[in-house]
Amino acid sequence: MATTPLTLKELSKKEGLLTSGHRMCAGCGAPIVVKMVLLAAEGPIVAANATGCLEVSTCISDYTAWKIPWIHNAFENAAATLSGVETMYRSLKKQGKISKDIKFIAFGGDGGTYDIGFQSLSGAMERGHDMLYICYDNGAYMNTGIQRSSATPFGADTTTCPAGSVIPGKTQQRKNLTKIMAAHDIPYAAQASPSHWMDLVKKVKKALSIEGPKFMNILSPCNRGWRSRTDDAITLSRLGVETCYWPLYEIENGVTKVTFKPKEKKPLVDFLKPQGRFKHLFAPENEWMLKKFQEAVDKEWESLLKASGNEQP
Repeated sequence: MATTPLTLKELSKKEGLLTSGHRMCAGCGAPIVVKMVLLAAEGPIVAANATGCLEVSTCISDYTAWKIPWIHNAFENAAATLSGVETMYRSLKKQGKISKDIKFIAFGGDGGTYDIGFQSLSGAMERGHDMLYICYDNGAYMNTGIQRSSATPFGADTTTCPAGSVIPGKTQQRKNLTKIMAAHDIPYAAQASPSHWMDLVKKVKKALSIEGPKFMNILSPCNRGWRSRTDDAITLSRLGVETCYWPLYEIENGVTKVTFKPKEKKPLVDFLKPQGRFKHLFAPENEWMLKKFQEAVDKEWESLLKASGNEQP
């Protein structure tokens, strides 16, 4: 594995492989996540990118913000496309036509990962392709109008589960995709957050040093869909971690390890209050929803601590 020091000073000296000037919304979490991932990676990289906010805003016509070989895919097939590229690479290397060690990274939003692209992602993981799939999770189909996805949190107000007199927002809990991917018996699966940059960078470096299929789920605040301030991406990411809504952990060869344990676990409402998509939950008649949401978060956190032996990271 690469030995580049994990310091901001050293990382700041590296070339940014996603340039400024793209058309992502001001304050969007996705380009922050991608820049961190690419700073952590060493050597040649080939990326595939499922249709979504990141894709449509970073490559317009013949203009691109990417400084690496990059492939635009449909919503449903980023993992399948990169599987083919990785297979071709192995063949060319076996024939002696390529000598470089190339890393393969797929990026997709939650719509193109949890839902539309789940079949191709599951297939790529099951076949064992040497690639890292990264989901930037903003919790809805933000690019097409803030429709619910299976990553949308319980209670959230979206355009397809609007909070009102008929329903109080989304009535289902979000899908636990990180554990679903780990259940494929892949060598590495992890959750990360841009608020904890060193944890994220370490996980990317570890993932890319492991042969075989890897998956990372990274929280990616969307101020448009979350109805939050444009400068709150890192603050909300941190609150997501400190309330344990978005716990930081990894599952390596079946072994679970919590990589960050808050000194004082904050109540979930600290994460929910700054987001307009949850404002209806604070009405007296929806108090039961806050209670149910908190209970679900607590249950998942306790399950992770138990699985990791309640170890301090």
